Amino acid sequence: MKTGLERLLADDGLQRDLAGRRVALLAHPASVTADLTHALDALPAAGIRLDSAFGPQHGLRGDKQDNMIESPDYHDPALGIPVFSLYGEVRRPPPAMLDSFDVLLVDLQDLGCRVYTFITTLRYVLEAAARAGKTVWVLDRPNPVGRPVEGLLLRAGQESFVGAGPLPMRHGLTLGELGHWFRRHLGLDLDYRVVAMEGWRPEAGPGFGWPTGTRSWVNPSPNAPNLSMARCYAGTVMLEGTTLSEGRGTTRPLELCGAPDLDAGALLARMHQLAPEWLAGCRLRPCWFEPTFHKHAGQLCAGLQVHVDDPAYDHRRFRPWRLLALVFKALRTLRPDYPLWRDFDYEYERDRRAIDVINGGVELREWVDDPEAGVADLEALAARDEAAWREARREVLLY
Repeated sequence: MKTGLERLLADDGLQRDLAGRRVALLAHPASVTADLTHALDALPAAGIRLDSAFGPQHGLRGDKQDNMIESPDYHDPALGIPVFSLYGEVRRPPPAMLDSFDVLLVDLQDLGCRVYTFITTLRYVLEAAARAGKTVWVLDRPNPVGRPVEGLLLRAGQESFVGAGPLPMRHGLTLGELGHWFRRHLGLDLDYRVVAMEGWRPEAGPGFGWPTGTRSWVNPSPNAPNLSMARCYAGTVMLEGTTLSEGRGTTRPLELCGAPDLDAGALLARMHQLAPEWLAGCRLRPCWFEPTFHKHAGQLCAGLQVHVDDPAYDHRRFRPWRLLALVFKALRTLRPDYPLWRDFDYEYERDRRAIDVINGGVELREWVDDPEAGVADLEALAARDEAAWREARREVLLY
């Protein structure tokens, strides 16, 4: 398999299309070649001069651990070019940043989930580039969780930095395909190109999206340490809007859920009672963990770990969004007064509950809190939205 970056580095014709133009790079730590050379180094080595660079959330070098921790602008000491932060004083590139390039190369490893903010950064740079008459190339990379679709579509008026548009939680597209979808959805008049991958096989095991055994995993963000996290993320990211720990401050972030006052055995038993089919495709293990930072730091938490790295993993049956929705519903039925929903500013949204910002609407939370709402009610809502999205994305599939 070749990524878009590797195709650009090897293709003289593509490089000629950049000749005489000022080039910028939007990248992060996982923007590497197969031999782990970062794009910021590989492109100049191939004769592609960079005039500026941009970093998304967590920074170009991936230095910021948590959400809402901003990165500053700086000058790269090796190349002597400005590096602009798109998660600092601004989220959208202003005219002064756009003046630094003619063509922006976007090389970002995504996780296939609407909440992962690199998607929103892509939208913002496409919109800015369209207004300024700039060119954008996406150097495409695998969606590591492949083609499955899951979750409710983001509702109108619920857009945020973790909700770039009416996408489900698991969208099943690559970043390059998402760029095509944004162009169509937003009606952007834009010079846009995808440097497509060669040999990406999203339906092939054992990776089912990620080229297992042929590529090293490099964290695209500090708490995305492995493929297991990527597979779980479309569900476990919802824990960020709750008082339950998602495992930040442990070595298995976003594969865990728990709290000091949780009865993991009772929780798992109730989940099996309510919707055993929503537990398919993985193993759930009652466990204990003590976060070193973040929620419940220094406290022993009881909880569950989601295992998706052994023969029990079934790519087509594993549905992490439903799995974590079931965690919340089971907990609510066991302890109706449990203070589940976390009240704090989430990704600069101060007037909405964090769980609603994450889900792109109120329906998931209201379903959890409604004692009369059953599993079939949420299944009907999700199945309708998932079918609509599969049809909507058909026209932008490249692979």
